[in-house]
Amino acid sequence: MEYDYVIVGAGSAGCVLAHRLSTDPTRRVLLLEAGGSDWHPLLHMPAGIARLPNNRHVNWNYETEPEPALQGRRLWWPRGKTLGGSSSINAMCYVRGVPADYDAWAAATGDPRWSWTQVLPWFLRSEDNARGASAWHANGGPLGVSDLRYHNPLSAVLIEAAVSAGFSRNTDFNGPEQAGFGLYQVTQRDGARCSAATAFLRPARARANLHVRTHAQVERVCMEHGRATGVQLRHGREHEIIRAGEVILAAGAINSPQLLMLSGIGPADHLREHSITPVMDLPGVGSGLQDHLDICTLVGCTQNITYDHLNELAAGWRYLRHHDGPASSNVAECGGFVRSHLADDARCDLQFHFVPALLDDHGRHRLPGMGYTLHACYLHPRSRGRLRLRSANPREPVAIHAGYLSDAEDHDLARMIEAAKLSRDILAQPAFDPYRGAPVFPEAEPRSDHEWEDFIRRKAETIYHPVGTCRMGRDELAVVDSTLRVHGVERLRVVDASVMPTLPSGNTNAPTIMIAEQAAALLLAQGEPSAGTFAQTAGP
Repeated sequence: MEYDYVIVGAGSAGCVLAHRLSTDPTRRVLLLEAGGSDWHPLLHMPAGIARLPNNRHVNWNYETEPEPALQGRRLWWPRGKTLGGSSSINAMCYVRGVPADYDAWAAATGDPRWSWTQVLPWFLRSEDNARGASAWHANGGPLGVSDLRYHNPLSAVLIEAAVSAGFSRNTDFNGPEQAGFGLYQVTQRDGARCSAATAFLRPARARANLHVRTHAQVERVCMEHGRATGVQLRHGREHEIIRAGEVILAAGAINSPQLLMLSGIGPADHLREHSITPVMDLPGVGSGLQDHLDICTLVGCTQNITYDHLNELAAGWRYLRHHDGPASSNVAECGGFVRSHLADDARCDLQFHFVPALLDDHGRHRLPGMGYTLHACYLHPRSRGRLRLRSANPREPVAIHAGYLSDAEDHDLARMIEAAKLSRDILAQPAFDPYRGAPVFPEAEPRSDHEWEDFIRRKAETIYHPVGTCRMGRDELAVVDSTLRVHGVERLRVVDASVMPTLPSGNTNAPTIMIAEQAAALLLAQGEPSAGTFAQTAGP
């Protein structure tokens, strides 16, 4: 069977593409997902994320190679493996980044379409913000964005502590100013998770020209004379070739570059190592990997108000009846952005997420007692990693060399130390006096930068923002052009977080959706967005 578009991956980008491209009834669209449907109730109950970390039915459960700068540790990288992709298992924080992020993209690509004033309308096209429309927000789009219906009392304490530490309050991290501390807005509607599958795919499923197949793992892109002609997929034990007018890889920052390499598109010498005949020598495929490294400060709590020993039965019953209460929490309820004294430019360079529970090793095992956790990450790392094939077997995960803290002159390390110190200072404020118990991590107050460094190398983890492995640009390591077409290959595009030239200043889900909105319009040649209620001239 032949389609106009075959979209590989039903994550944040893939669901947007399926929704937008299928609005034209003359175009046949196929969406392929390696995982299953998003039927599991815990995918839709926001606090259900606490029960999903080890569920291999909805999570790829990747691991990095031993990280040299992190004491040889293998870090766990969760990625969504279900309709909605990582938007079905993430913490739902809705953060766009700041104008300078996108102006830098425009400079890197030479295309003003990626500048802030031109990407803002695409953010707004998706958005259905419960606060209503303004210069900075829209309603009427598919993606529900709202304030939390419930937050733990300790989240308010964290905000008070940050203010007493000298930082401002901020009620909208996507407004005119990012700096400050407050509650995150989340991708929820009526207290339930609003994943990309819920927002974009569900309304489109009834269209006769859109077909969705789950448990269909694509193994390679089929190529003829430098042109993508379709994909080979595996469904159960069967292999199948599907022809397409255009192939769009939306499989994410790990799987999209893997598929390119399996298809003969990537570093030629590396492909030959695995007996793959190079079709297009693109050395940047799998290179340029960037991620936000995160350090957690954990403190015990003297009052029984954390989520550590929550009555899950009572919380679940309240949620089923009213869609509120603790089960409607995204767990990472509040946080903030700070421009530290080490910042390289005018942007905030540190981000914080607060969790009113003890969260170690991504919550995969419980620590004894009760407490609270403050995550801190450096937003603009210079360190770069890479992905490489282990073999030509599509079912074998790629080798992830994240390259954390590998930059010259310990630039990233110095800023991670600053992030950890600011976490300590915020949690030491008087607002926490009635709740503060014994320190958990770090176990004792570090007495020197050397001890802070040891703490970070022992305990830092990903905060789940990998990008850049199919970077768009004009240089020799760019993989796609500014319209997301793979260099040197016809009828093949990559549309997901892998194309980001650099990390945005914050979480990556909203920017990924924005990229897909613009890509769909490019494919349909629709020009400027019109759906939703927003001011097209909005900007800083």
